[in-house]
Amino acid sequence: MPSAARKYDDLRNRLKNLGSALVGYSGGVDSTLLAFTAHAVLGEKCLAVLAVSDVHPAAEVDEARATAQNLGLRLHEAETYELTDPRFQANPADRCYYCKAELFALLRTIATARGINWVLDGTNADDTSERRPGRRAAAEFGIVSPLLEVGLHKSEIRVLSEQLGLPNWDKPAGACLATRFPYGTPITEQMLEQVASAEAAARALGLRQVRIRAHGDVARIEVDPTEMERAFSLREQLASAVKNAGFGFVAQDLEGYRTGSFDGGLGDGES
Repeated sequence: MPSAARKYDDLRNRLKNLGSALVGYSGGVDSTLLAFTAHAVLGEKCLAVLAVSDVHPAAEVDEARATAQNLGLRLHEAETYELTDPRFQANPADRCYYCKAELFALLRTIATARGINWVLDGTNADDTSERRPGRRAAAEFGIVSPLLEVGLHKSEIRVLSEQLGLPNWDKPAGACLATRFPYGTPITEQMLEQVASAEAAARALGLRQVRIRAHGDVARIEVDPTEMERAFSLREQLASAVKNAGFGFVAQDLEGYRTGSFDGGLGDGES
């Protein structure tokens, strides 16, 4: 099996052969490594594009801006309007498809206007094992996933990012705020703000990997298993902070943080 260093060499060669690239950049570990490497290889022929909208916490957007500036990336910000699409707002099981379709269409438009050949995303080799309706949108819009192509896994991406001195190499995994609601629960701007506020309050107490899953008036808190005892020891402050964000009840999930928390009840045929 190729080493992470060999895969990174393959990544650099793959990017060089593209000639020019627009990178869908979120400030997460994957897209940061991809944008940093593409910028190093392609220089001014690389553009990182950061989507700004209600489904992305303001603190995450600010951090992504700071990281891009720190690394000297060419950054362009583009506003997206997921909540104006009734299909997305209805929050069906394939909600992610509609979000990504809007994003990739916008990135394609920006790339074409700037004479850029390819649009890239930060999908890695671990993502294929998870349910991701957005991959269908990526295929439809011809999005290239270089990290996936060279076989880089999340753990390898973190190691490479640390070796390269990237400031967010150990940043917890992130996801858009729409993932905090059970499928079929209509999403509103107020609900997104409520969840974002509750999660910010939880992080202010020192919790790193945290999700507030909203079940009506109940906030179900997922934290990394390594932080579960700490979260319980902070239960009074945590409950108060989350209630101040607008929830009536607060519960800690005994299974801890996991991706696709609401996917368990979906059948194999659902996308």
